Amino acid sequence: MAAGLEPELARQLFEEGAAVVALGVPEGTEFGIDCGAWRVGPRFRGLKMVPPGLHFVHCSAGGGAGPRSGLFLSLRRREVRPLRWDAALEALRPLPEGDGEALRENLRELDPFLGPYPYESLKRWVSLSGCLSQAAVERLQPESGLVCAFSEVLPVAAGRHSRDRAEQRLPRFDSECRSYAEGLARLPRMEPRAGTRIRFTELPEQTYPEGATPQEITRHSMDLSYALEKVIEQRYASQPQELLAELQFAFICFLIGNVYDAFEHWKRLLNILCRSEDAIGKYQDLYINLISVLYHQLNEIPADFFVDIVSQDNFLTSTLQVFFSCTCSPAVDGTLRKKAEKFKAHLTKKFKWDFDAEPDDCAPIVVELPEGVQVD
Repeated sequence: MAAGLEPELARQLFEEGAAVVALGVPEGTEFGIDCGAWRVGPRFRGLKMVPPGLHFVHCSAGGGAGPRSGLFLSLRRREVRPLRWDAALEALRPLPEGDGEALRENLRELDPFLGPYPYESLKRWVSLSGCLSQAAVERLQPESGLVCAFSEVLPVAAGRHSRDRAEQRLPRFDSECRSYAEGLARLPRMEPRAGTRIRFTELPEQTYPEGATPQEITRHSMDLSYALEKVIEQRYASQPQELLAELQFAFICFLIGNVYDAFEHWKRLLNILCRSEDAIGKYQDLYINLISVLYHQLNEIPADFFVDIVSQDNFLTSTLQVFFSCTCSPAVDGTLRKKAEKFKAHLTKKFKWDFDAEPDDCAPIVVELPEGVQVD
């Protein structure tokens, strides 16, 4: 039974909780679920007493030295979910559901080989995944179902032979390389293997509508509400709140799954959300919940994590500074305004971030106009 739990509670959790059976995991592999991780021993066969709901099971070969991979699992009460180690992928893969039923009948025999779910970290996991549903995960995860820190990439076009490179007008490998940029240009263009890419919503590169005047381009470059509406239209027109599920999915894939591309998506999506002044007045429930999501996410990372080594510019403070200035608008509901003020005070006290200095947005903005557009 699990240490630190009353015997009766532990017994109830064993009977009612789910189990994740992980077969063939090599000794010394780092295995984890949600916010906890351990190096497994020779007797390890999985976890018991797992609370029903959504979880992220992850592993890394070589005791954490290898790249991390993980699976989102939606577990039912008393379900047994069988997984098996894939030596070629160095990852856990699901087994047929029928195998779970067979293992359920022998669960008591497996009990000595199953570790208890780490209940001390359950509150952290729920705070990071509260907006996520099974439907959201199925929409966002790779088609393979496996979230990998480093996805396998393949060249878009052949380029191993000189004739291939000649057809693509690429330099020969044995010709002199005169600069770093030229060296990068010689490399073949790579894309993730089909089915391995996380299916995030495509974020618009252009923040203003086609045919916009110079004045409209400037306005849409300062207030990103148009870009946010384009994002919502793609997937979340009927339920804008679901955008927070994508924000949480990206953060979990970065924080626990070590997926750097997920961190970049999280930053870009957060930037659009925080710099959309008109949308803040329109989607006030969305932004009230956004503050709660950010509160828990920022508790998981060091204060100086977002500081750029070269510029010493903290991406998060500059982004939130704009957000807090937008929530001061009379068009913003008092509930949202008060929650934003409390969040600002919390961040100032905990991280010593200064949100009252003049933001960079007050400086003149240089906007590149589309070809053919002229200022009178």
